[in-house]
Amino acid sequence: MAGASAGLGGRPPWNPPVAPGPVPSSRGLGQPGASHGDWPAVLVLEDGTTFHGTGFGARGEAFGEMVFNTGMTGYQETLTDPSYCRQIVAMTAPHIGNTGVNDTDPESRRIWVSGYVVREPSRITSSWRAQRSLAGELAAQGIPGIAITGTRALTRRLRDQGVMRAVISTSGGADPRELRQRVLASPQMAGADLAREVSTAEPYQVSPPPGTQTQYRVAAVDLGIKAATPAAMAARGCLVRVLPATATAADILATGPDGVFFSNGPGDPAAAGYAVEAMRGVLAAGIPVFGICLGSQILGRALGLGTYKLRFGHRGVNQPVKDLATGKVQITSHNHGFAVAPPGTDGTGPVSLAPFGTPFGRAQVSYVNLNDGVVEGIRLLDTPAFSVQYHPEAAPGPHDAAGEFDAFCALMGRTRHAQA
Repeated sequence: MAGASAGLGGRPPWNPPVAPGPVPSSRGLGQPGASHGDWPAVLVLEDGTTFHGTGFGARGEAFGEMVFNTGMTGYQETLTDPSYCRQIVAMTAPHIGNTGVNDTDPESRRIWVSGYVVREPSRITSSWRAQRSLAGELAAQGIPGIAITGTRALTRRLRDQGVMRAVISTSGGADPRELRQRVLASPQMAGADLAREVSTAEPYQVSPPPGTQTQYRVAAVDLGIKAATPAAMAARGCLVRVLPATATAADILATGPDGVFFSNGPGDPAAAGYAVEAMRGVLAAGIPVFGICLGSQILGRALGLGTYKLRFGHRGVNQPVKDLATGKVQITSHNHGFAVAPPGTDGTGPVSLAPFGTPFGRAQVSYVNLNDGVVEGIRLLDTPAFSVQYHPEAAPGPHDAAGEFDAFCALMGRTRHAQA
């Protein structure tokens, strides 16, 4: 349901500072004003696989990396997650749009997916919270959608062959062969630096809710942050200062933080060298660090580990991760196509708790994905820093991992006490 993240409570409509100038090219090239319709549409993958269907949302074309999301809930949060920049998202749940959209649940200032693929878009909206229909919102923001009966076949294709570039076209009579050639000429995700495209243009602040005392000052580096994340920290007494993706270590430390947070975001971590350098500067200063998703990959690269592209990524709300120290398993929310390579491997080696050396002291892998063995977290043993690959803010998703924010607050408290 679109309201899956409403449990964060009282969140105002998301409206951080916006960079001037044109909308990034990752957005769908649709024409605003269309909505539900029976116009023909086609989805063409870079390997030539073609799906014919019915268009909805905006008319036009959308290019991007074709990925799938296995969540049965939270489509509005998915659409507005900046981590989906320059991607066409297919939902594996068969019926999408039932609860419409509203102005409370978006995770950022706009829809970031390039295009949207569903099996059956809801023809009606049925929720007391709804303010608009899904199709109407896609149309208003120029995002083409396509309804196909073969979402299962599409998902299996991506699982078997890996994610690939694609196009949605609602231009009647478009030649799939010509569309494929244009897909092959479109940008790849490997090597893409997208964090600076989706990040805030100017710093802004998220304060604790009324009645909650400020306990810690957090500098949050926005690599594609979701609204629920600073809200979750603020609810725990953190005064969160959100900074642009390109903030340097000096910029971050100048805010006088008790802790530094590196957010989720889109693109290839190997292309975000500026964030890696900022991370290294903060680690060297001994300030507590917490990173999630792309922020976890940035921490890995700052420690000297490699990153690599997954075959089809983790996107959904049902990923099991295991704490290697305790054996506890959490069901978590994910959205990433890259991962940290285990120490000394290309990503295919075994993962263990064995400490390994870094420029900032010893570290260890803390969590692992039970589906495929991917590294899901890193913990430093001699420096106050840790990360997780998943989304503890759970917007949408289960709340098993919400305690990671509590762990960050506890780390800031211990560090403050040790320095007193």
